[in-house]
Amino acid sequence: MTPRIIQSKSILIVGLKDVLTFMTNGQGTGALARRFMPKRHQILNQVSDQKFSIQIYDQFDYNKISPKTEYIKWVGVEVSGFLNVPEGLETLKMESGKYAVFNYKGKPEGFLSAWQFIHENWLPSSGFTLDDRPHFEKLPEDYHPSNLEVEEEIWVPIV
Repeated sequence: MTPRIIQSKSILIVGLKDVLTFMTNGQGTGALARRFMPKRHQILNQVSDQKFSIQIYDQFDYNKISPKTEYIKWVGVEVSGFLNVPEGLETLKMESGKYAVFNYKGKPEGFLSAWQFIHENWLPSSGFTLDDRPHFEKLPEDYHPSNLEVEEEIWVPIV
């Protein structure tokens, strides 16, 4: 897996959030997505049809995470501005910065192996370090975890 290194602009998100752990991620993300998806068509100023799955950590240290590590999980879409945010949805501004962007294509259960490779192999040998900004995945419109093969972009904040 070889990433593209991208200098991202600020990204504005409208969506829903919850506090999850690595242990509750699968069930919690699914529940969050099921609450968000019916409302996404009410968002008028979407930039694209991609969905965002975002993780915000207090301090991310790959070597110290455990199944009980808590983080804020967002499910949402990118927008051009925060005008007319539908009732019940929230806003998030992700600051600009450098990201390593990995393309993942495979079975949904293979995502964890890709994520582990990024943090155990690629990052330590890359010359980059993690930045304290949100980690996220961009998912295509037709993404569904029950698909036999999924495609997504894994965005890792770096400096």
